[in-house]
Amino acid sequence: MNQLSAAAADERTRTGLSKEALSRAFLDNLFYLQGRSLDVATDNNLYQAAAFTVRDRLLERWIRSAHVYKEQNARTVCYLSAEFLLGPHLANNLINLGIIEAARAAGDELDLDFEQILESEEEPGLGNGGLGRLAACYMDSLATTQIPAIGYGIRYEFGIFDQVIVDGWQVEKGDTWLRNGNPWEIPRPKLAFPVGFGGYSEEYADEYGVVRHRWRPELQINGVAYDTPIMGYGVNNVNLLRLWRSEAPESFNFGAFNVGDYYGAVHAKIGAETISKVLYPNDEPEAGKELRLKQQFFFVSCSLQDMIRLQLRNTGTLEHFSEKFAVQLNDTHPALAVAELMRLLMDEHLMGWEQAWTITRNTCHFTNHTLLPEALETWPVELFERLLPRHLEIIYAINQRFLDEVRVRFLNDEARVARMSLIDEGGGRKVRMAHLAAVGSRAINGVAELHSELLKSTVMKDFNDLWPERFHNVTNGVTPRRFMVVSNPELAALITETCGNDRWVSDLESLRDLEPHAEDHALQQRWRAVKTNAKRELSDWLGARTGYAPDPESLFDVQAKRFHEYKRQHLNLLHIIWLYEQIKQNANTDLTPRTFIFGGKAAPGYFMAKLMIKLINAVGEVINKDPQVNGTLRVLFMPDFNVKNGQRLYPAADLSEQISLAGKEASGTGNMKFSMNGALTIGTLDGANIEIRDEVGHENFFLFGMTATEVQQRQEAGYQPWEYYQRNEQLRSAIDLIASGLFSHGDAELFRPLTENLIHHDPFMVLADFEDYRERQQEVDRAYRDAHHWDRMSILNTTRMGKFSSDRSIRDYAQRIWQVEPTPVEVHD
Repeated sequence: MNQLSAAAADERTRTGLSKEALSRAFLDNLFYLQGRSLDVATDNNLYQAAAFTVRDRLLERWIRSAHVYKEQNARTVCYLSAEFLLGPHLANNLINLGIIEAARAAGDELDLDFEQILESEEEPGLGNGGLGRLAACYMDSLATTQIPAIGYGIRYEFGIFDQVIVDGWQVEKGDTWLRNGNPWEIPRPKLAFPVGFGGYSEEYADEYGVVRHRWRPELQINGVAYDTPIMGYGVNNVNLLRLWRSEAPESFNFGAFNVGDYYGAVHAKIGAETISKVLYPNDEPEAGKELRLKQQFFFVSCSLQDMIRLQLRNTGTLEHFSEKFAVQLNDTHPALAVAELMRLLMDEHLMGWEQAWTITRNTCHFTNHTLLPEALETWPVELFERLLPRHLEIIYAINQRFLDEVRVRFLNDEARVARMSLIDEGGGRKVRMAHLAAVGSRAINGVAELHSELLKSTVMKDFNDLWPERFHNVTNGVTPRRFMVVSNPELAALITETCGNDRWVSDLESLRDLEPHAEDHALQQRWRAVKTNAKRELSDWLGARTGYAPDPESLFDVQAKRFHEYKRQHLNLLHIIWLYEQIKQNANTDLTPRTFIFGGKAAPGYFMAKLMIKLINAVGEVINKDPQVNGTLRVLFMPDFNVKNGQRLYPAADLSEQISLAGKEASGTGNMKFSMNGALTIGTLDGANIEIRDEVGHENFFLFGMTATEVQQRQEAGYQPWEYYQRNEQLRSAIDLIASGLFSHGDAELFRPLTENLIHHDPFMVLADFEDYRERQQEVDRAYRDAHHWDRMSILNTTRMGKFSSDRSIRDYAQRIWQVEPTPVEVHD
């Protein structure tokens, strides 16, 4: 073979998509990158070889995408998020490249267990839940819709903790997701930026006599880039996820070492690396406060310095920075971008205030994710001044100019001025990060229609009064590639066969083509068979891990989400206890057999959430061992709920519990994943539930509970949970059963904090909604007995979920907020 033909063969090995090219590349990557042959390879060796084989095929498209974006000077979305809960990469990339069947055939030819290779992948746990998972969905959809984008975040060495259940309690274990390496990322050791902390700010006059500011940090660390390619579905666009790892500028101090100070020799390295060491659970408002502020500034500063580097390299000037980059702040965690961009433009690149402020305001856009006042980030001024003195000066200057604008617009309204100030002066001075993000952003959006309206009428009402044109709604969405095609391949295949094409995978609205078949009994039977098979697989998986394998013929009633009182897992549990009592009191009670499955993690310091997990497991222990009821009821807790385990759960659910108190959940995205996979929803008019109900049809949604307006009215009237407890016999009996010690081996004190809180405080109004919830659950029971009726509702839930694709969300952002156009990428053979 001459050199030319040899090179061509090598090119096919590295980039070819055929079964033969994949087989050859797999063996090469196993041997040349890991020094292994098939007969001695471990599961991880095989997974790594498969991952490198797929990554090779991404790289050509990645480099080509970068070239096209640069050549066309395409406006780039920079998505700043403290969390990216990506999920496993391998199957998703195989789907997006369109080679999963070729890869499966290559595996068969090499006598490999393809499913085991997929199972071997470690999940990157770089997020707490919905916020990080949304960011990951948006990265997938940005590439799929051909929008040039860079996702910026932190490469946490330890992600969200692994959850194990010991004696019913949650126990946290470190998430060492990098222990076997990460084949998807490419380290960029030369791409590093300095990040300072502490010290002081000083004034000086430049050569023209202009007064400038200079920050003299006490501590400086480096942020080093690690890049992961993010492939779009059915296109050649590959975008960039760039995560930052913290390092000391000098890893080893030989001066300290030479005088015997061995600890001092590595102290700087240890301290610097702490910043990107661990992801903090998001329900711990006090723990690790200083470290979290450092983390937020660290990744924001690195990201903005990187954008400035790119702009200067491409054009040599920052004058048109906001025309090149649209920065999206995913909640308040990256809000420091407003102050840091101002500092970089003024102090490092010597712009005047007005020019820097115009660029900053036209660059930044802010997504708010919460209506809970305690979740709106604030930082003590003292802490801010100690860590970021120059930024506090800039925030004071922004605030002074902003409040002058407020005073002119709203004459003699000092109460409004105090409410809108970037500095909270009451009860210890604090910097309000949501206010900083709002003032420094061109657009502000909520994430569901109800959430956006409540945002404008509650926590950001004053800002909406001032700038109503800046407020938008972009309802969240999720990617159907991961949460249907990867998670539920049997259902995806059935949909494609019935519709006659797979256009729905990137155009979810075309699922409507399935709707005329919803009455077809043959399709209903096949639909139910797919669901039952998914339930059987989940049952086997749960049986191996919990000791209880539920009956796949029972109704799988699922609530899987982060544990928080506002999500009201205890409302679900009270209903289960009521059902248990019904059977115990009357053995002839006619109930549809149900398996109740809970999943989710509680922040390690959130006592009430962890007590709820303990109670669920305690109730399950009693029910699952009671022969009088366990043929009808089962209660199971799925350990370590994450993206990977969610992919087992969503296809198997019959009923999706979305039961948060109305007005508390910004959107929810689990509700979308369940509905896409044919689960029916029992839920309140909260978050995106409202829009889901409107889309799937009110008759295909089990609605209960107060509206957000009714919640507010009842709270203002003086909510008394004790009254509900006294007058509702079913409710009182369920609570008293917990208090009696039945579920705690006679210990009446164990769950007292939970029952007392419900009876006397009940901040999320569980008792007020209980009766309506119980009645609606009886309607669920009746509906499930009519198989044709249930299957029809299930099919319609899936077919009408087109609105909730993250592709639609990204198109909304691109058109209405970022003003960014798609940039297609062509790859030529």
